[in-house]
Amino acid sequence: MRPIGALRRIVVIGTGLIGTSVALALRERGVEVSLADRDPASVRLAAEIGAGTPMRAGDEPADVAVLAVPPAAVAATLLDAQKRGLARVYTDVASVKARPLREAAELGCDLTCFVAGHPLAGSERSGPAAARADLFLGRPWALCPTADTDAGALETVTALARECGAQTVVVDAAEHDQAVALVSHAPHVVAAAVAARLEQAPKVALGLAGQGVRDVTRIAAGDPELWIGILGSNALPVAEVVDEVAADLTAVAAALREGAGPGVSDLLERGGTGRRRLPGKHGGRPGAYTVVSVVIPDRPGELALLFQAAGVAGVNIEDVTIEHSPGRAVGVVELSVDPSAAQRLAEELRARGWSVPG
Repeated sequence: MRPIGALRRIVVIGTGLIGTSVALALRERGVEVSLADRDPASVRLAAEIGAGTPMRAGDEPADVAVLAVPPAAVAATLLDAQKRGLARVYTDVASVKARPLREAAELGCDLTCFVAGHPLAGSERSGPAAARADLFLGRPWALCPTADTDAGALETVTALARECGAQTVVVDAAEHDQAVALVSHAPHVVAAAVAARLEQAPKVALGLAGQGVRDVTRIAAGDPELWIGILGSNALPVAEVVDEVAADLTAVAAALREGAGPGVSDLLERGGTGRRRLPGKHGGRPGAYTVVSVVIPDRPGELALLFQAAGVAGVNIEDVTIEHSPGRAVGVVELSVDPSAAQRLAEELRARGWSVPG
């Protein structure tokens, strides 16, 4: 199979967050997009926000069909799409790879023109209304070809991912599933476990909740039905990571009962070391930034003025977080910047009337 020089038309089957975001990204690149979903309302909404047009019977085969369905539905959806001749090349965006590939082979799918894929981007929100054309910019997009995969098919799907702004990473399916169990699936379970403690929390505890617990539990707001499918399709690798986390927590609980001894400090130190190993900006080593805190009123345009002031001061903002003050119309914005620029930024902000502690 020869690679396609330029994507002209794709079919997106599944107009949820990821599928619609793929459609929006490629529409911005001038690609014609046909949309399909078992829920007609989802297709209509995706079309209304500019993601493409509903797929019509009798259309010519597309360059690529993107299967944006849960892991358990990939194989059956692929078989149906291939029987209908919807495209010349097929890919998926499910977050689990080994099981769908195994099931597709068992169903007799043509795996020469199928490239298993997984863009590592998303949101705790779901559905086409949450989709964004820039969702994949700079994000890794795993591609898991098999020994049967045609080189032209791989080049075509690689081009699709890069047209969406992603950075492609070719990886074995089993290795991919073990990796995402560690960096995505198990963290979701742990976040849910922490968030579950808040279900019966007294009001005084909720009133004292700060940014820390919000950061830790943010991803727990994801769609439970979607995550049940993901976790069920990658169950054993996730279970292994959860067992390891549980062992650490059990050891810490025992240490705390004896007065927070070495077992606690050991976990905290290992946690800090692990956190520092995560890639930083542009995939390089994590930067050492200084946080400049600014108290701002909760009113329209305030953040825009804050960022404008940073631009005037010639300071690049590396990261930003916002912590709202319960019961008050103010919040604290934390701007992470290069240490050499922190003082310059603080002076510019104070000169413009903002309160900058420190």
